[in-house]
Formats: sequence, C-alpha cells, structure tokens
Amino acid sequence: MLIVISPAKKLDYSGAVTAPLSTQPALLNHAEELLVDLKTLAPQAISSLMSLSDNLGALNYERFQAWQTPFTEDNARPAMLAFKGDVYQGLDADSMSADDMRWAQDHLRILSGLYGVLRPLDLMRPYRLEMGTKLANQRGSDLYQFWGDIITDELNAIGSSVLVNLASTEYFKSVKKKAIAARIVTPVFMDNKNGTYKIISFYAKTARGLMSSYIIRNRITDVEQLKQFDSAGYRFNPALSETDQWVFVRD
Repeated sequence: MLIVISPAKKLDYSGAVTAPLSTQPALLNHAEELLVDLKTLAPQAISSLMSLSDNLGALNYERFQAWQTPFTEDNARPAMLAFKGDVYQGLDADSMSADDMRWAQDHLRILSGLYGVLRPLDLMRPYRLEMGTKLANQRGSDLYQFWGDIITDELNAIGSSVLVNLASTEYFKSVKKKAIAARIVTPVFMDNKNGTYKIISFYAKTARGLMSSYIIRNRITDVEQLKQFDSAGYRFNPALSETDQWVFVRD
C-alpha cells in the first residue's frame, strides 16, 4: 500500500533533526531544469506569479538563487521533517521512531511542484512552488504540463496494488489516474457543522496527516483496515461513502 500526500507552504529549517538515513530525490534532474526558469525571475515577478507579498517574493527569490546541488545534511533537510503545516501537524513526524521513518520511506510519497515526488527522507532545499502555479517552461505553460506522465510513472514503478490518496485536489491532479496501475482509495473527512457534514479545509488537512500517521505507526498494509481509523474523533461512515471514496465524519 502506498500513501500520497501534499507538501506544505510552511517550512522549518531551524534546529537539528534526527533521521535514520537521508536520500536524494529521484527526480532531482527535473527539478534542476525547473530551477533554470525560476532563477530568471525577479522578486516582483515571483510575487506576481505566486500571489505572494513582496517579502515572500524576495525570500523565494533568494531561495531559488541559492538552490544548488549536491544536497547534503548541511544544506538540506529530510522532507517529512522540513514541511510544517496542517497535514504535517497531523503526521507528527518529529515524534516518530527510526523504524517508523524507515517504514514511511517505503510507503509514503509527497507530491511536489518542484521535486515531483519525494520520499519522506529525501533531502530537499527550501522552496515555494505550488503545483497549480502557471509557470511557463520548456515543456508547457504550467507545472502539470511540465510533469506530464513523470509523476505517474514514478508512482507506478513502486509496484503497489493500492494507492491511498491523501493529497489535495490540486496536487493529485498531477497524477494520471487512469494510468495508475493500482486501486485508488480516497478518504474524505467531514465535520458536523450546524447539523450537516461538510469538508472544513483546516480540519480535513490535519485529518489527512493523522491518517497517514495512523497507517505508518500501525504498519497497515490492508486497505480495509483504514475503516477502523478513529483518530481525533473521526469514524468511517458507510452511508456517505462510495466504492473507493471513503467518508469519515466527526460530530
């Protein structure tokens, strides 16, 4: 079973982290190609392209200019320990054991606008490049055209029979679903609001991280066991679920 999640805008490269190993991103050569285009952008152009403040535009200009290979533990950080945000609050990688992280390395992938696909312990330099960014490049007018079949092929190469989609719509759009050689199961998280179950973005993102953590820490390989997920008060609701879109609700 393979889990896919989205990255986060918020990053933390402060302080020391502990990981059992570090690896290089499999699609780093493609990231280097994107950096050729990104390094030509002025801070104001980055702000306009990504709808960022002037300060964030300047920060990411500096990140792109400083971006270089090779990645080492001195200039980069394992992805699952660098991303901070709602999903990663739920994942809580900082509290995982070395064995948890090793298991995650084989069963979790992070989709990325810059890196394509990251393993949890792949080293990465800090960046901001959301998958939906309309960055003109040598392969097309946006990142979906840039990545084409590459992300799908990378996921298929893992050889998993089930893919648990815990990524956002924006990021999972980079995956050619009809070409994925696995059953795709998509958990959906809803909260009771005024008597009606609705997807509330903040809670749903955190729940995706919680379920990822649940799978990793319990070494789950049978997708049916996901229906037992009950973290933070969520429970499986068969009445609202469809064949491979499983709804979990909280009151």
